Amino acid sequence: MLIAVASKDGRDINQHFGHAERFLVYEVEGSEVRLVDEKKVARYCSCDADHPLRAHILEAIANALTGCRAVICAQIGQGPQMEMERLGIDTYVAEGPIKATLLELAKIL
Repeated sequence: MLIAVASKDGRDINQHFGHAERFLVYEVEGSEVRLVDEKKVARYCSCDADHPLRAHILEAIANALTGCRAVICAQIGQGPQMEMERLGIDTYVAEGPIKATLLELAKIL
């Protein structure tokens, strides 16, 4: 199963969804976690009060993450979370080491 992660350093889940300019895509099979791709995306948070929900950016992120079962980030706002789920990508909030967190999440997916 493929899971996307928002990470600043490639070791830990430690980035807010809206600040991510890339998502690391991992394949999780049994007890193995393997980095398989890096998807560069437009940053969702632009602090533009005139465009609080930039659906076109969320759609582009969802398209970049096609095939992923879920995305995990340190934080995500309710609007982006609902829109991502509407576009078919489950969202989870967690922090900590990528591998350990993905193995735990895979148990419930």
